[in-house]
Amino acid sequence: MQNQLELNQIRDLFLAAPESMATRIVAIALSTGLLVLVAWLVRRRRLGEEYTPIWVTITVVMTIISLRLDLLRALTRAVGAWTPSSTIFFLGELFLMAICLNYAVRLSRNSKQLKALAQEAAILRARVDELAARDQ
Repeated sequence: MQNQLELNQIRDLFLAAPESMATRIVAIALSTGLLVLVAWLVRRRRLGEEYTPIWVTITVVMTIISLRLDLLRALTRAVGAWTPSSTIFFLGELFLMAICLNYAVRLSRNSKQLKALAQEAAILRARVDELAARDQ
């Protein structure tokens, strides 16, 4: 029981530690920079329309968390993590897994479409060859 109490006190110390102003400035600069980059990529039509809402949402959430670190601390307490950085790392892993799953689904769908198109092209090629052989 005593060890559990000490662990909770240590965790509370981690979560109550004051944030560095440099950390806050870097977080705000990075999240704002990412938002500008996403907007530039959309403007240049290098980022597809289907991905734009995802990235805009991520950058807005990052900016909000950068401005309000108390929200990150509350989320850290809610998930039972020890430090806000571990919460960010965990959320980043979840985001990457979701992106990978999304790409796997799209790749599977494209693979099926490519197979169907290749089969259709082969059938059409055979018909063209058959018609060419009849004409000769």
